[in-house]
Amino acid sequence: MYRQTNTYRIIKDTIFIVAGVFSAGLGIKGFLTSSNFIDGGVTGISMLLANLFKIPLPFWLLMINLPFIGLGYRQFGRQFALKSTLAIAGLSISLAVVPYPDVTPDFLLTAVFGGFFIGAGIGLTIRGGAVLDGTEIAALLISRSNHTLKVSDVILGLNVAIFGAAAFFLGVGPALYSMITYFAASKTVDFVIHGIEEYTAILIISKNPEPIQKQIIEQGWGITILSGQGGYGKHGSHQEIESVLYTVITRLEISRMRSMVTELDPNAFIIQHSVDDVAGGKVKSLPMH
Repeated sequence: MYRQTNTYRIIKDTIFIVAGVFSAGLGIKGFLTSSNFIDGGVTGISMLLANLFKIPLPFWLLMINLPFIGLGYRQFGRQFALKSTLAIAGLSISLAVVPYPDVTPDFLLTAVFGGFFIGAGIGLTIRGGAVLDGTEIAALLISRSNHTLKVSDVILGLNVAIFGAAAFFLGVGPALYSMITYFAASKTVDFVIHGIEEYTAILIISKNPEPIQKQIIEQGWGITILSGQGGYGKHGSHQEIESVLYTVITRLEISRMRSMVTELDPNAFIIQHSVDDVAGGKVKSLPMH
């Protein structure tokens, strides 16, 4: 059974990575390179250097990305490093040998759909357990060595520098279009990784939790019941709370959940926050009739 599961996972990861490589290749060569637009991150640096020094892009992708894979080897393991090396090498080879068509001369379409296909490629590769861009590895390592910096801060700072350099060397117009490419790519990455069913955790604090608990279970959602104690006022007065209801649902079901809770207890205190991923448990409700 374990061998079958492992084989299935390897096949699935391979399909994701191969699809990601060809999607990113189409975004880069089929849209961006003919218009001198770039993406953010290490891919953007590689494209900028290829444009400035007239050395083929596949060379820069390998030379700049592979050191980051080496740095991330200790943090993420040999399997991750091997997959990422093969993915980046595959992207470089596909850019060198695959005859991607120059899809459109329209600058706006180039920026948006170039970013879309690059983002889809990066997202699919991540789902396959690898990366096509070493930016996040570098940002994670920097943030761990300097606790005042967040990963998002490092990525933002890096991209500001990249697009500033693009404005200087390529011109303001291409730099602005390149920013559109980056935004399109980042949103597509989020969508491919998390999907339309992005999960949301809901905490419900009510003085009368039993009807809410019963209704949640009847609707088919999973629920965890936590013990809690409330505090309020300047002097730290305490209020006993028998239970706190905790559930994880898809974002498409948030409105339905909140309406149900409010109907049962208009004074219920509801907290919600995004969840990157879940495994196991019961997340989706029963189909509505």
